[in-house]
Amino acid sequence: MKRRTLLQGGTLALLLGTQHIVHGAAILAVRIWPAEDYSRVTIETDTQLFFTQHFVPNPPRLAVDIPGLALDAALREIVAKVVPSDPTILGIRVGQFRPGIVRLVVDLKRPVAPQVFTLSPVAAYRHRLVFDLYPLQVADPLEALIAEHQRDTTPSASLSTAPSAAPSTDPLGEWMARRSSAATAPRQAMSEPADLMDLLAQRSTKAASRPAPQGPARSGTRRLVIVALDPGHGGEDPGAIGPRGTREKDVVLQLARRVRERINTASIDGNPLRAYLVRDGDYFVPLHVRVRKARRVQADLFLSIHADAFYTPRPKGASVFVLSQRGASSAAARWMAARENQADLIGGINVQAKDAHITRTLLDLSTTGQIRESLLLGQTMLGEIGKVGTLHKPMVEQAGFTVLRAPDIPSVLVEAAFLSNPDEEAQLNNEAFQERLAEAIFRSIQRYFAQRPPTARDRVV
Repeated sequence: MKRRTLLQGGTLALLLGTQHIVHGAAILAVRIWPAEDYSRVTIETDTQLFFTQHFVPNPPRLAVDIPGLALDAALREIVAKVVPSDPTILGIRVGQFRPGIVRLVVDLKRPVAPQVFTLSPVAAYRHRLVFDLYPLQVADPLEALIAEHQRDTTPSASLSTAPSAAPSTDPLGEWMARRSSAATAPRQAMSEPADLMDLLAQRSTKAASRPAPQGPARSGTRRLVIVALDPGHGGEDPGAIGPRGTREKDVVLQLARRVRERINTASIDGNPLRAYLVRDGDYFVPLHVRVRKARRVQADLFLSIHADAFYTPRPKGASVFVLSQRGASSAAARWMAARENQADLIGGINVQAKDAHITRTLLDLSTTGQIRESLLLGQTMLGEIGKVGTLHKPMVEQAGFTVLRAPDIPSVLVEAAFLSNPDEEAQLNNEAFQERLAEAIFRSIQRYFAQRPPTARDRVV
């Protein structure tokens, strides 16, 4: 095995050719971004690196050989950057495998599907070698939201109590209880519902045979109403940076969490609200993945939160944008969409792995109905935000934002303020202002659903 490994390393130079091997590439920075979605390792250098990778499944580890590097103090720093809380990376080892070839081994806590690729210089970055480590087993985010709601509303003892003669008003809780007991009991007869939809169908049949209740009927069907909150940028992509060093990715995540706190304690016409954060940490999420994550949880509304920036400190005020199929509503909106759509270049995506078909489908399926609903939501949001801060423009703007292209979800992008304006940068760092802004955003969501009650879906609670 050792001889085979040495042969692989020895043939690397022959395969690349002498013209492709860098000599003495300088390490500019090493970074690690841990997250539940995936963990990322980046090595930034002054020239492009080449590599070969080997994945060993048991115990899981990724080995990457990099020619043209010498083991120096800058590269050794990567070992100490692994944090114990990283859900994927157990540790990193680095050594001089052969003269001119460094071997980096990433020991893993769980099986992953690794993607190793290079990125060309962009924005403040030079050449980057990127390791994206995606876990093979990923929790279903919709199931997690429903389970979280159940923990908040159902006493733990209720799952173990015997069923009463009266019909339950919580079919999801009943189904989860059956699933839980089925895991420890012998298989039951086929009379037990196989899944939640079977249970609901069974309950609907029984309900049809009972007399209709007297009195006024409730409007709508009681079910979970999900708002997808999308804090912009993250990880390798800091977004705008204010004159005092405030990073957009940090303040928008703080604001999104404040909005989430309000949403998770509210309801609409008896339907419990629940917020889903597309990014709940400091890591990068590609634009098309943000859309896909919102659709995966069947979100009823999508809100992307950003902080604006310009070349001069004078512009100020919040803006609200929705998608346009016919070009931007202004030159400023066009410039803003182009700036936000560059996130994939700065954050860094593996071009070969990007699902171009899905992205193209999203572009084609964006509907006029979605845009119409988004305009209503955007105008409502402008009215509430204008009560607590300055508006950059009093009307909703439109442009081709990639992140707003969910064809079946009303979607808006809010630029909360201008980080390039020193006064507004100070406001965004002020806890009291963030609370007022979060409250305004939450009120606009309530007002929108009051005008457009969410339609019934399968996720009944």
